[in-house]
Formats: sequence, structure tokens, C-alpha cells
Amino acid sequence: MLNSNSEPLLINGLIGRSAPMLEVYRITRKVASTSATVLLTGETGTGKELIARALHELSPRATGPFIRVNCGALSESLLESELFGHAKGAFTSAIENRTGRFEAAHGGTIFLDEINSVSYQLQVKLLRVLQEHEFERVGDTRTIRVDVRVIAATNVELQDEIVAGRFREDLFYRLNVIPIYLPALRERGDDIVDLVNFFVRRYALANGFPTPRIAPDTMRFMQQYDWPGNVRELQNYIERSLVLATSNEITPDLLPAHVRGLAPVRIGRRASEDLESLCADLVSRRLAQLGEDSTDVYNAVMNVIEKELLLQVLRQSQGVQTRTAARLGINRNTLHKKIEDHNLGSEAR
Repeated sequence: MLNSNSEPLLINGLIGRSAPMLEVYRITRKVASTSATVLLTGETGTGKELIARALHELSPRATGPFIRVNCGALSESLLESELFGHAKGAFTSAIENRTGRFEAAHGGTIFLDEINSVSYQLQVKLLRVLQEHEFERVGDTRTIRVDVRVIAATNVELQDEIVAGRFREDLFYRLNVIPIYLPALRERGDDIVDLVNFFVRRYALANGFPTPRIAPDTMRFMQQYDWPGNVRELQNYIERSLVLATSNEITPDLLPAHVRGLAPVRIGRRASEDLESLCADLVSRRLAQLGEDSTDVYNAVMNVIEKELLLQVLRQSQGVQTRTAARLGINRNTLHKKIEDHNLGSEAR
């Protein structure tokens, strides 16, 4: 964990010297020089992409490409073409041959973010690439061989996905050669001061402001808060506070009420209780609206409940669809369709 000068083996671009983060740095440096497949796990906003980039930049492949693919952002058919490319005429809009991300990453690293979003059928093709280092483009018969290091990331427990029948056990073991867990911000409270100071300097410089001081009470509130959105949530609140500040000091009133303990954080059991009460009220009101002669009570009521459930969980998850889907226990593509059906696009990002 320490070098010969008793200094922590920190990694450029990553902030924090807490024990959990020092362990992340140690493992990252240890495995970076190998070609072993790495599985990054941890909540949304914990810095998995930063570690993936560090693994690439500290490796002998650093001069090669680093290709990132957000598996949760594309449908199954689009993701297959994105990963493996396609031949001209493979489908209606395939007007020319296209190189896929695995081909583009030859000699370098491919980072598969939100690997849990990959369909069960496409997982078979991924397994083959990991084992045989070869694949065919969509609509082609020519086999392409690649030399690529694979780093995957997930914010859900893949073993739970295996039990639920959504993730292949053999693919999990092939990905989980070197697991690296990224701790949530609440697990690394000693790093909050360093993170706050870093983001204050960054956003002051970006906006041409003098670097403000942090009021002691402001720092205390931030150290006491649980940060369900992790570093990304902290980063957003720092930027907001700096932009709204009317003096050269970040005062507590610039933080959201729930960070200061003045409003509930709608996460976990409290949120479930609130939602149960809300749903009961919605059912009562909807039944009253329908009247006794209605013949479609079930669908009418369930539509109202589903929309409110999606709305509440999206807000709890700061609009992050991957996190929302994980909390609801549904596929990312299913969530996207439901968001469109209920016209909730403004709540999602």
C-alpha cells in the first residue's frame, strides 16, 4: 500500500486517502500490468470509469485505444452492432460495412459499462469473445480475431441477476477474474474534505471565480450526509453552491435542505413507507373517479400506481435510469419503455 518512501500509491485523477480507497489503488496498480479481465462493482457515481481508465493507462496497452461502451444505453440489436460491427446489407439501414467497438479496441482496452444490461442472448457472444478472442460481424461469416483487454462494470449484484435468470453464470465467472469493489462515499468519509476542496477549486477556476472558503458548518453537514448519489452527487452540489454563492464563502444555506437534515432523504425504508401511503391514497381517489359502473378498474388503477412508482424512484435516484432500473428490479430497456409510456422523460437523464 506504501512505496519505499512511505507515500501512498495514489493514482492521478483520483481523490482520497481513506483505507478503502488505498486498497482500490493497491489492487489497480497490482493488476494493471497484466491482461487479466477486471470486473468493477459499486454504486453509481463511485468512479468506476476512472479506475477503468487508470487500469488502461498504467498497462502496457496504454499506447493503444481505450474504448468505452455504455451497454445500458442501447437496445439489444443496436448494442450487438455497436460491439461487433455489421456487414453491408445485414439489415435495412446497413448501407456499408461497419467496424465494431471490439475491433476498434484491438491492441488496447474495451470498457463495458453497465454489463448487467446486456441481454441474455447477447451474453453468449460476449462469452465467446472473452474465451476465444474472436467473433463475426452481424450479417457476416468471416471470423475476426482481436487482442483486447476487457474491463466490465456493474452497479448491481451480478450473482442476484444469475439467480433471477438474467445473467449467465459462465459469463460472470469469466468476467470476475479480478474483482475490484469501489466503495460508496459513505464508506470513505475521511475523503470528503479532500473531495470538497478539489471540486471547489475546479469549479471556481472553470467559472473564473476566486476560490471561496468553506464555512465550518457547511463542511460538517457534508461530512454527516450519507451521499446516496456518491461522488457525483457531491460534485453537483458543490458546483451549485459555488454558482449561487453571494460572497467568497460557501455557507450552509447553499446546500439542499436534505443535506442539512431539514428534509427527509427519500431512500430506503422511509421512502417505502411514504410510497405505500401515497399509493393507498391514489387508489382511493382513482376508484372514486371511476365509479361503480367501471369494467376496467384493475388496469386503470395499476396504470396510476405504476406511473407514481416510476416517478418516485426516478426522483430518489436523481434521474439515473440504471440505478432506477436496479431498484425496481427490471431491465433498463423495460424501464425506458415505461418512461415513454407515462411521459416521464423530463424526470430521467
